[in-house]
Amino acid sequence: MTPIPDRRSVFRRLHEAGCFVIPNPWDVGSARLLAQLGFPALATTSSGFAWSLGRPDNRVSLAEALAHIRSIAHGVEVPVNADFEGGFAVAPAEVAANVAAATGTGVAGLSIEDSTGDASSPLFDFALAVERIRAARQAIDASGTGVLLTGRSEGFIVGRPDLAETIRRLTAYAEAGADCLYAPGIRARAEITAVVQAVAPKPVNVLVGSDFTTVAELAGMGVRRISVGGALARAAWGGFLHAAREIAERGTFTALARGVPWAEIEGAFASHGVLPTA
Repeated sequence: MTPIPDRRSVFRRLHEAGCFVIPNPWDVGSARLLAQLGFPALATTSSGFAWSLGRPDNRVSLAEALAHIRSIAHGVEVPVNADFEGGFAVAPAEVAANVAAATGTGVAGLSIEDSTGDASSPLFDFALAVERIRAARQAIDASGTGVLLTGRSEGFIVGRPDLAETIRRLTAYAEAGADCLYAPGIRARAEITAVVQAVAPKPVNVLVGSDFTTVAELAGMGVRRISVGGALARAAWGGFLHAAREIAERGTFTALARGVPWAEIEGAFASHGVLPTA
């Protein structure tokens, strides 16, 4: 197994040049399959994990999230970034304490959001949001782990699609110590380019949840990291529901033929989970 410090070094180097895709598994099995496909790093997905528990997004406890993140980080040999939501706290000191706990899970990076979960006031006040990122930075530095910190501004996905405000927040997060910047929901070339230029030379992550761009196009805009959030989980649920609905509504089983062959899945996991002999 590749040592955790080595994975963290690899993860930082990935952000220094070029562009890479960091797909989002929702359990150890999906993580191992993605690693086998050759992706250089992975990221957890809060929505994908919550759905696997039968809950909506952002309805997972800190303890559950930490256990899940640890299982993914120790289930593969590539670096793993944690979708750490809003740090599972509001106050900067509490965010710092939770981030410190997250650095002990084996992750190579983690992200902190500025969304509140309150539809009437969906983003934390600017000054508080910046202090939360600064607190996360201080906690990581105190841990001595070198975990990479991503600062996220959620305006475009919580009903506040204001590019100028998003850039104001991201540049402030960069100054507060975020190593990577991320504004999920930006899609237009002009928006993406503006964000990349505003926070340069720090790297930018772009979320791709549908077929609106390509890796080559984003690389050409200067994007360093591409994630897919809960999109792979949605794709898996799509196949599951299509087949299940056919059985429930029509009593036929044709969609099952589209499944991955048993032998392929079995073979992919053959080297893992071997039970000890008596």
